[in-house]
Amino acid sequence: MVCFISTKMMDTANTPTPAAAAPTEHSANAPPSYDSAQLLGADGIAFITHQGQRYQLRQTKAGKLILTK
Repeated sequence: MVCFISTKMMDTANTPTPAAAAPTEHSANAPPSYDSAQLLGADGIAFITHQGQRYQLRQTKAGKLILTK
């Protein structure tokens, strides 16, 4: 099984940042959120176990994420 997850890369170098951005509040009911750079590490690969099955999540050279069984 192969699942493709597309991510859109944005050039933030020229994107203005709001002067007074409000901090994001996290609700106790909100699902967990993970930064892909922390999850994938320097090698760009992470292994995820789901219902006893091992999956590989990796980042392509184009910056997209691919989940394979």
